[in-house]
Amino acid sequence: MHRYLRAIGFSKIEKRSELKKILNDVLQNPTERQYVSMSGDSIAVEYRKEFADSLGLSVCGSYEDDTEFDYEYYYPYFIGGNVSSSEDIVVERHAEKDSFAGICDDLKVGVSLIFYLQNRLDYIKQQNNNDSDKPIPNTSVNFAGLSVSGTIMLPLEKKPEQVIVTQKVEKNRTDLLAAARKGDEEAMENLTLDDMDTYNIISRKILKDDILTLVDTYFMPYGVECDQYSVLGEISDVRVVLNQLTKEEIYIITLNCNDITFDICINQKDLMGEPAVHRRFKGVVWMQGHINFS
Repeated sequence: MHRYLRAIGFSKIEKRSELKKILNDVLQNPTERQYVSMSGDSIAVEYRKEFADSLGLSVCGSYEDDTEFDYEYYYPYFIGGNVSSSEDIVVERHAEKDSFAGICDDLKVGVSLIFYLQNRLDYIKQQNNNDSDKPIPNTSVNFAGLSVSGTIMLPLEKKPEQVIVTQKVEKNRTDLLAAARKGDEEAMENLTLDDMDTYNIISRKILKDDILTLVDTYFMPYGVECDQYSVLGEISDVRVVLNQLTKEEIYIITLNCNDITFDICINQKDLMGEPAVHRRFKGVVWMQGHINFS
């Protein structure tokens, strides 16, 4: 069974028969269904059912020559409510099944951010007009993370002038990264020197200070799966939704992480601490994304 089922409120499912019953309910009583014609006579189809606001289960498959549904796979989903990035996106198909990964090179993160594409059928429709090997222009993406383990941490005390200085430093670094991407050697040299200075400062402070008092937020790849990340971000909004089937409570938390805003969902029983605005969330998330095609 999918590891992240518990993130959307299905923590008590232990038997395959229980899961099969829920998936049959998705097929018979979907909140949304989508179809798109594929090569030959095949029709790709996706059934979705929401069990709480913006989160639920998606069942994917196809119809061949006859009218019988050919089940392929399912996954839990959570649709984020914030536009996280407007950078160009490259989409590639997974090797083992008809699902897709999106790749976004956002300068604010500093790494190629890989996410699980939620609206794959919308992308398939766009493939006729776009070369899938090239970045998709004029799009934005709503990131959303599912988490099965997290901790709430206290915020860092920051004076107003410190916030202004930090914003200026981040903007300057973003400008340097943009210039370095275009081949500016001076920008590359400045970035290298800045990284060396940062390393030296942290190396001295780490001897007497805790690392989480030095690092405000971070966004790092986690484990061997390319779309999972370890994040530390400042909470800007919190709400609680109820899984209508299991009655489990789910936290919907909006994070600001490395100047990128995205939503995560986590089961209330999997979160240590009480989330509140300006506190910080630390945990591992499975990153999903919904591309907003023009």
